[in-house]
Amino acid sequence: MVFRRRDRRGIARAVWEVVYPKGGWSRAYLYVKHRLTRLPGTPEQIARGIGVGVFAAFSPFYGLHFLVAAVVALLMRGSVIAALLGTFFGNPLTYIPIGAASVGAGYAILGKSVPLNVHSGFGQMFSQALQELWFNFKAMFTVSMADWTYLLEFWDTVFFPWLVGSIPVGIIAGLLAYFLSAPTIRVYKNRRKGLLSSKLIALRKKAQIKRDGGVGR
Repeated sequence: MVFRRRDRRGIARAVWEVVYPKGGWSRAYLYVKHRLTRLPGTPEQIARGIGVGVFAAFSPFYGLHFLVAAVVALLMRGSVIAALLGTFFGNPLTYIPIGAASVGAGYAILGKSVPLNVHSGFGQMFSQALQELWFNFKAMFTVSMADWTYLLEFWDTVFFPWLVGSIPVGIIAGLLAYFLSAPTIRVYKNRRKGLLSSKLIALRKKAQIKRDGGVGR
């Protein structure tokens, strides 16, 4: 087939590239930055999209960040593409800090103290919850009995506080991303516009010289 990969990736390599992209995180960052600065729209629209994407990255609804970002970007009249790219703020390097900050804020809002085992075993608890959810889903089509005990505990201990805390923490992070990216994108677009104008003027001068040379002959 035309679009088939020449080098087939194994499962281990595919999983590793999710954690560590091909070319490294610095290359992935530069790619996203390059795409963001070249998006159509005003700097404010693009910056709003980036802020929305960062906000969505704090949501505990993993797998739905693109959908959340797209809907909120439409409501905020921001760039949807920039919002989708902004969700990459949530990645394997930031999942734990994002979750810890959101859960901590959620417990503070709810007026509760954070259990000691939440931060120390946060990643393991989330992984086990996903495994339990997958097991219960498969149980609907097999003779296995679904067990929601751990998931109910996970909801009370992690997910609901995370959901509550992700809203203010995500808003703060999104606003910070907006105010940092808007002037940067504006400077880049003005510089690029100036370079394009200079090239256009140079091409016109070159064309004029050719016409004048042809007339002189």
